[in-house]
Amino acid sequence: MLNNIRIVLVNTHHPGNIGSAARAMKNMGITRLYLVDPKNFPSFEASQLASSATDILKNAVVVDTLAEALQGCRFVCGTTARLRSVKWPQVDGREAGELIHTESEQHEVALVFGRERSGLANDELELCQTLVNITTGEAYSSLNLGQAVQVLAYEILMASRKNLPKPVVEDPADEKDTLATNDQLEGMYNHYMDALNDLNFFGKRNPEHIMRKLRCLYGRARPTQREVQILRGILSYAQGRRTQTVEK
Repeated sequence: MLNNIRIVLVNTHHPGNIGSAARAMKNMGITRLYLVDPKNFPSFEASQLASSATDILKNAVVVDTLAEALQGCRFVCGTTARLRSVKWPQVDGREAGELIHTESEQHEVALVFGRERSGLANDELELCQTLVNITTGEAYSSLNLGQAVQVLAYEILMASRKNLPKPVVEDPADEKDTLATNDQLEGMYNHYMDALNDLNFFGKRNPEHIMRKLRCLYGRARPTQREVQILRGILSYAQGRRTQTVEK
């Protein structure tokens, strides 16, 4: 369902790009726009370039952080202008369109676009389960923000008109135990960091590297809310045992 899809623009510098993105969204039937700390919004220039999509600008949700924009989402796809060396799942635009559409038939999803010049920072990419890179000609690969939104919104729309198989992502044994939301996963990752610090696990190891590996692992596993609760319960128990040992 296209109504379950959020387009998230992070720290957009030029208000005209927000308007162009809104117009691209409306062309393709996507209406939910989230703006993370925009430099200049609302703006006359944004409204001008939005043309007949000013309703999307009017209803846009403005937040301070990307984490806020992703609250309630169970799948997040982040855009990147280059293929990353990190072992994150990476897809092209067509694959992203199909993936986002099939996920959106079951729950809230987000497609995240970064800053015009620098894109998404590494800590922002870590909030995503999958990265998408738009294939371009070799001579010139730069797309402006409005173009990037248009391309991926088109791929989502085209995917919605196909009979794509639905992914099996829920546990059939417990229909009430739905996939964990992005904010629930972030709470678990923060708990992991605290617990591993308490257990002196890191030592000479690189915490960022280990946490990135854990994010990749759980990004592939797609844990449910109940599974996250169990994992956090194990972490709390380990922390408690550590405290008891130290006190003795």
